[in-house]
Amino acid sequence: MLPLLLVFLGIASRLVFHTPNFTPVIAIALFSGIYVRGRYAVLLPVVLLIITDLFVGMHSVVSFTWGSMALIALLGLKIKEKKSFGTVFAGGVISAVLFFVVTNLGVWLLSGMYTLDLNGLSQCFTLAVPFFRSTLASTLLYTVVLYGVYEFAAKRLKDTSLASVL
Repeated sequence: MLPLLLVFLGIASRLVFHTPNFTPVIAIALFSGIYVRGRYAVLLPVVLLIITDLFVGMHSVVSFTWGSMALIALLGLKIKEKKSFGTVFAGGVISAVLFFVVTNLGVWLLSGMYTLDLNGLSQCFTLAVPFFRSTLASTLLYTVVLYGVYEFAAKRLKDTSLASVL
């Protein structure tokens, strides 16, 4: 049930009007790694992006975007071992930075918009900083909300018949 809710939330957030780069997708990838079981922890955020990219549009750096989501989910798997508010919040910061670095490396390498030298790399990352602000803000907001709501619900439902849903 939880994976379906996360996929629905992620798809809806990408397909409805939103501030550029302000979606819960990175937070969902991190959350998926922490709370979703098995291989679905990594597959969920990648499938979410594949589905929405079919509607939003494919681009030359999808492999970098999808790959960054898989890496973020793997980070979540690592955080699962020592899960706390602090580690999850730090994971949110690291996830946003990881997404920024990986996807902008893809843009630099594949878009043809920048020279393939240090000057082009610097220009690519510099021009991407305004987008990073929204990415970081949304990732931290949604990470805290997803983690907080889930942990609150898990504690409340711990000894009830609804515990299996979580």
